[in-house]
Amino acid sequence: MSPRTSLSALALLLGLCAASPQEEIAATALPRAFIDGSGPGWRALTLADFVNVNGEADTWSEKDGSILCSGVPLGGARSREVLENFELVCEWRHHVEAGNSGIFLWCPEEAFTDLPPGQLPRSGIEVQVLDLAYETRYEEQHGKQPDWFTSHGDVFPVGASSMKPFPPAAPNGRRSFPTQRRSRGVGEWNHYYVRAVNGEVRLWVNGQEVSGGNECKPARGYLALESEGSLIEFRNLRLRELP
Repeated sequence: MSPRTSLSALALLLGLCAASPQEEIAATALPRAFIDGSGPGWRALTLADFVNVNGEADTWSEKDGSILCSGVPLGGARSREVLENFELVCEWRHHVEAGNSGIFLWCPEEAFTDLPPGQLPRSGIEVQVLDLAYETRYEEQHGKQPDWFTSHGDVFPVGASSMKPFPPAAPNGRRSFPTQRRSRGVGEWNHYYVRAVNGEVRLWVNGQEVSGGNECKPARGYLALESEGSLIEFRNLRLRELP
């Protein structure tokens, strides 16, 4: 597909393909324009576009165009506006081995209402942001690979939110596992493109579609960045709202 492919053409390809969700994921690469988040309608997101819900004053900061999160206390920073249909481009890197974080979509108001420090958003659709060493340490401790998470871009509902995951799914049926393992390790930048439209979420990791789900409820709410115990950096956050 040419980098000049329009948004409408990509949406048509993703929305009308007759193959199964897994076949769609395996076949769909990301055009350059969607990697850059360039073109009409895209806008940059900075820390000013987020509300520090339950962190300390220094939990979230901004430096040289990057949003930094110390990871302490556990919690989140949510968007100032409610979103429904949108695309998101983001680069992220962990600064600590086995670092944990996430990007939350469609969080309802009650996910953050009176949320005390040390608690994560109560609901939403989470796009996992996990360092590779988290999975490696689990294997070392338990003598087997984890069967309920991966470190390559799981997508799953949290709390009262719900989603029908695209295959392959976790044994409990809640998480969409990635079809490819494309994440890079601590200190290296990773690229996410997220498409959230009409209750369907699709995630591309470093240029290839790997996971997602549909029938998400609710399918309207806040975007949020997660603070989950370790230093993480986000940059080049760009958003485009869709009809």
